[in-house]
Amino acid sequence: MSTTVIVVIDGFGVGAMPDAGALRPGDLTADTCGHVLDHCRASLGRPLRLPALGALGLGLVHPHPDLARRTSRPVAVGRAALGYPGADTFAGHQTMMGADFSRVTVAPLGGHLDEVSGALKSAGHLVEPLRGQPLLLVDGAVLVHDNLEADPGINWNASARLDDMSFDRIVSIARTVRAVAPVARVIAVGGHADGALATYVRDGDGGTVGLDTPATGFYRNGGLQVRHLGVDLDHTGQLPDIAARAGLPVTLVGKAADILACEAAVRRPAVATAEVLEHTLAAVQGGRGGQGGLVVANVQESDLAGHQQDTGRYGSVLEQVDVGLTELMGMLTAPGDRLVVTADHGNDPTIGHAYHTREYVPVLIHRPDAAGIELLPDAATLADVGATAAAALGLDVAALTTGATLLGRGRGAP
Repeated sequence: MSTTVIVVIDGFGVGAMPDAGALRPGDLTADTCGHVLDHCRASLGRPLRLPALGALGLGLVHPHPDLARRTSRPVAVGRAALGYPGADTFAGHQTMMGADFSRVTVAPLGGHLDEVSGALKSAGHLVEPLRGQPLLLVDGAVLVHDNLEADPGINWNASARLDDMSFDRIVSIARTVRAVAPVARVIAVGGHADGALATYVRDGDGGTVGLDTPATGFYRNGGLQVRHLGVDLDHTGQLPDIAARAGLPVTLVGKAADILACEAAVRRPAVATAEVLEHTLAAVQGGRGGQGGLVVANVQESDLAGHQQDTGRYGSVLEQVDVGLTELMGMLTAPGDRLVVTADHGNDPTIGHAYHTREYVPVLIHRPDAAGIELLPDAATLADVGATAAAALGLDVAALTTGATLLGRGRGAP
């Protein structure tokens, strides 16, 4: 049986969508891919070494002097619009797997303090506003606040230092918030900060107030723990569940293991890129025994580098991923095998802020049994990526809540 691997390079956009400037006009210049390539050539004195992404056709989707303009591999290449408002990892992955996230509720925490505070107090927690600002301090340790790393009002966080509270208790508080939250995601975050969390509270866009998570040191100091609590969805209409019901092995790697639902899936959560790639390669190797199946892997460190506005680190992650993609292409050689490389949004580290950027994302499909190159039209939604994977696995695309296969809709390369 065939194997399909979807590798999501988190935050790897290839240019601003037309509505990218609706919230921040400067985001109309966003180009995560191009700006990282430019910066790294200037700082390293050489282009980034991305032979696998070149072979997969990234230079056909995003022409750039440092990317190959041709490939001899029979790939299908294009780009996708996001298909959901804003630019968010959770909404991006759920959409990619076939959920309809076109109407995500946008709600800054400040408009819901009474409901959230009431729910937490009913659960036995001590709740108080922090310095009169529209966020809550729970049990003297957990900040419930707007997420400042996505567009305003899409996500809320419950954050605490692991020195002050166990991660299980942080998650418990986040679950209470989730029960009354109208937003797409409530994120429980625990880590080791450089100081008291209140020191890192700042204003965000659109009247939001929250924790400047990158500034806290959570991403630098090791031990970061994150749990994503999403809105209720009909997961039976998403790719992992459909594949599992068809008897296919399903493996979720990296952040995908945290945010995608599928009871039958093998989960391999990881943040370090080396570990994500190791788990992904192992899952493919395990499927070579004839079972095939679906692997969905998320490379998170690219997104973290974007939030930290660390362009050099972003380039280093891309080179590391490229080595893993070379290995994957060497393993996925059977008829029907597919490697799909894409992203969930942009995160341009040069744009001047630490938010995600609303960009098109690449859709690069390795298909060893194809006859030639197919240039795909722009997909209107990431759901088409999941539908394309479903078709490759021989699954019923109509069983997905939304999405249509991309293959067969394009044209040959000139």
